[in-house]
Amino acid sequence: MNESLSGHTGGVVEEGLKGQVRDYWNRQACGTEFSEGEKYSRRYFDRIEQHRYAVVPEIFSFAQFTRAHDKKVLEVGVGAGTDFLQWVRAGARATGVDLTTEAIAHVERRLELYGLQAEEVRVADCEKLPFEDGRFDLVYSCGVIHHTPDTRRALDEIVRVCRPGGQVKVMVYHRHSMVSYVLWIKQALLKLRPWKSLSWCLYHHMESEGTKAYTAGEIAAWLEDHEVDDVKIYPYLTYYDLLGASRSFFRSAARVVSNLLGHHRVGWFLFVEFTKR
Repeated sequence: MNESLSGHTGGVVEEGLKGQVRDYWNRQACGTEFSEGEKYSRRYFDRIEQHRYAVVPEIFSFAQFTRAHDKKVLEVGVGAGTDFLQWVRAGARATGVDLTTEAIAHVERRLELYGLQAEEVRVADCEKLPFEDGRFDLVYSCGVIHHTPDTRRALDEIVRVCRPGGQVKVMVYHRHSMVSYVLWIKQALLKLRPWKSLSWCLYHHMESEGTKAYTAGEIAAWLEDHEVDDVKIYPYLTYYDLLGASRSFFRSAARVVSNLLGHHRVGWFLFVEFTKR
């Protein structure tokens, strides 16, 4: 599998892959797999929120929702709407987009249930955002654009719709992470095909078909072509790296190995922050 930043496959193949991605996430909106209660009920949504922030509390320090009051915020890839709800609660003038109708239905029902109102929520392709240049003060995307066939095009679009002086906050998966290494052991080494790359394993066996992961160097090289300042790119060790859902023996082993490899240096989340010049 090509390990380029874009992941671009071109033409009919790319559109076919995007259809597979859409179908995968339409079957179940991201973040709803741990829900309880009747779909769209308060218990259902509360459980989704409780689980997300119990597992990935680092989202709060990255997003800094409370600093977005009265700002024009775009979230690219709203999923079940858990982060999007935080922007709205913080008083942001929030717009949300997602490739799937399932995600948009979740967000609309969620806002209605909690008596909240957003600027706009709509189906849209992150590679072709339907907004004019420089519209938003902050563009946020957490764990989304590594699923689209052309990640670089999606990043271009995110920068385009951010205003000069505005902020971008994006999380993509990190290739050299504990999650990637464990997946490689399962899908390559133990299946007697150790020549398969980390990228191949992620592309075919991580969530929707075509999932990609990047290094900090790749993201930094791409950003050199854009007028941006205050760039921060850093991996973060997560619950998933530490095998949080596994037995205690495996959790302990994961912690020891991650510490030997540099702790956050082998984190699954690669956070990217910058200001548009």
